[in-house]
Amino acid sequence: MRVLVTGDRGYIGAVMVPFLRAAGHSVDGLDTGLYEGCDLLGGPDPIGDRAPRDMRDVTARELEGYDAVVCLAALSNDPLGNLDKAATYSVNLDGTLNVAQAAKDAGVERFLFASSCSLYGAAGSEAVGEDAEMFPVTAYGETKALAEQELSKLADDTFSPTYLRNATAYGASTRLRLDIVVNNLTAIALTSGQVRLESDGTPWRPLVHIEDISRAFLTVLESPRDVIHDEAFNVGRSEDVVQVRDIAEMVREAVPGSTLSIAEGAGPDLRNYKVDFSKLNDTFPELQLQWTVRKGVEELYDAYQRHGLTLDDFNSAQFVRLRRIQQLLGAGLVDGQLRRQTDGQFPGPKEMQ
Repeated sequence: MRVLVTGDRGYIGAVMVPFLRAAGHSVDGLDTGLYEGCDLLGGPDPIGDRAPRDMRDVTARELEGYDAVVCLAALSNDPLGNLDKAATYSVNLDGTLNVAQAAKDAGVERFLFASSCSLYGAAGSEAVGEDAEMFPVTAYGETKALAEQELSKLADDTFSPTYLRNATAYGASTRLRLDIVVNNLTAIALTSGQVRLESDGTPWRPLVHIEDISRAFLTVLESPRDVIHDEAFNVGRSEDVVQVRDIAEMVREAVPGSTLSIAEGAGPDLRNYKVDFSKLNDTFPELQLQWTVRKGVEELYDAYQRHGLTLDDFNSAQFVRLRRIQQLLGAGLVDGQLRRQTDGQFPGPKEMQ
C-alpha cells in the first residue's frame, strides 16, 4: 500500500514509519515539526528537504494516490490541554477532521485514527470494552472521543475509518517523550536514584509498547475492509493493565540502587481505568503483541544509558512536550493555536536554551 502517516516525526511515528516500511509498504510522512531536535540516540530517519506541514491545512490534492492515511498527529499530552484547551481542540479535533475529509475527497479508502483509552477517563473499577460509555476527564480525552464520533459520520462505501484506542504508550523511541508514566519513572530513577510517585500509586493504567501499537496498526491496515470498517479497537494486553505503584516497583527492580518514594500529600489520580482487549484478540487472532512492561523498562534503561541521559536532560524542553511548546511560544515561533510563524525548520531545544 501507499500510506501517509501524519505525525510521522513524533514519538510513535518515529517507530511506526520504519515498522510499516519493513513490512513492504510505501510510507510518506506529514508533520508540522514542533519536536525537531527532541531526539534520543540520533533521532528519527532523515526526511530530506520535505517542508513542515500542518494537518489543519492539508488539501485533498495532497492526498491523491494514497491507499491509506494513518493519523497519529495530535497534541498528545494532558498538561498541554491544561495550557490551552482551545489549541488542543484545534489540533486534535479540527486537524483530524480536516485530514479525514481531505482523504475522503481524494478517494483514500482507509483512515486509521490513533485514538486513546484516555477517552474512558474515570471509568471505575470494571474493565471497559469498546462499547462502554466514555468519561474523559481531560481535553485530550474529549477530543479523541469527539473525533471518533465525527469520523464515523464520514464512513461510507468508499471511506473506511478505524479507531485504534491505544493504551498508555511506553518504550524507547528516537523521538523520546518523558512525560508518560513508564518512560518518566525509568528516567527519573536512572538520573536521580529515586522512583518518585506524584500520586498515591493506586490508579490503574492500561499500557502498551509503541512497537506493539505499530504492530496493531499494520494488522488493521492489511485486514479485509469488512473486518475493520467503522470499528473501534482497544490496543494493549490484559496482562499490562497495572497499578502505577506496580510500574514503580518494576522500575525500582530494573534500575540498580534506586529507591521508591511517594510525594508528600499525594492522592489518587482522576485518570483511573481498566480496559478489556478481548475484541482485538478475537478479531485478529494472528496478532501477537510482544512487549511486557518489565521488558520495556529494561529497554528504556539501556537506551537512556547509551544516550547518556542526565538529570538536566530530564528537566529540559528536549523530552517534555509541554516545556517544548512553551519554549516555541516564548520565542514567537508558534502562535496561541500552535500554528507555525516561520516557514523554516524550528531550531532544536538545545539550540534555544
